[in-house]
Amino acid sequence: MIRKAVIPAAGFGTRFLPATKSQPKEMLPIVDTPVIQYVVEEAVSAGITDILMVIGKGKRSIEEHFDRSFQLEAQLRAKGKETELKAMRQISELADIHFVWQKELNGLGDAVYCARHHVNDEPFVVLLGDTIMEASKPPVRQLLEVFERYQEPMVLLEKVQRERVSRYGVIDGKEIEPGLYLVKDFVEKPGIDEAPSNLAIASRYILTPEIFEYLGRTEPDKAGEIQLTDAMRMMVRQRKMYGLVLEGRRCDIGNKEGFVRTNIEFALRRPDMAENMREYIKRLAKEL
Repeated sequence: MIRKAVIPAAGFGTRFLPATKSQPKEMLPIVDTPVIQYVVEEAVSAGITDILMVIGKGKRSIEEHFDRSFQLEAQLRAKGKETELKAMRQISELADIHFVWQKELNGLGDAVYCARHHVNDEPFVVLLGDTIMEASKPPVRQLLEVFERYQEPMVLLEKVQRERVSRYGVIDGKEIEPGLYLVKDFVEKPGIDEAPSNLAIASRYILTPEIFEYLGRTEPDKAGEIQLTDAMRMMVRQRKMYGLVLEGRRCDIGNKEGFVRTNIEFALRRPDMAENMREYIKRLAKEL
């Protein structure tokens, strides 16, 4: 049984400047909840409560968010705001969350490598800290159920439009049952004519500790970064790896437009906001 998760959250988030000049992109809110809290809640809903976050300079607010704030709790208690107090306490009690610092921003592969001592000799889940999913069954749970059968490394996949494959890492693989692929190779950001598929890696992984050996041998790319995909390319030549198509959807918050759209969508699902938001959108549409 997999017990541990790793959440890399060390990047600068330059696509969201100037908002991310003084706060981590992972702390940007979807309505009123930071993106990274959704990620932690996904891991917890799949039964994983031992979580290591890989953070870097300027990410201290992530630590503070998942720690208790006794001063805030005292103020809420004094004002009789028991609902808010309970919600704040629940954040700090979600999981056993640990932190390690990525001293230099040398890529996703290097961030995962920073977790090697915490993971030790166990398989583990990787969830990217700036990506949230919507699914009736938690995406991590979807991966775990297949891993329990095959006991091999896995990646979550998302079918994307062919013209968008150059934005992602995609797999070359063979479908062995509906939605499950035996991976032959990984290709990072291929051209449309070069892409072996439209199955993009969707920010969730199950990895075995052997990945650290491959990461240790992975050469930096042209930008000087260690890419996880490059290490997995070496690994898949020597052992089986599987890709599982997501039953659900990945919320596109990697750019400003997608971030705004996701906020609107989530607001429309909130009982305390939905009616007013719908009326506002109707009124705005008429003005346009």
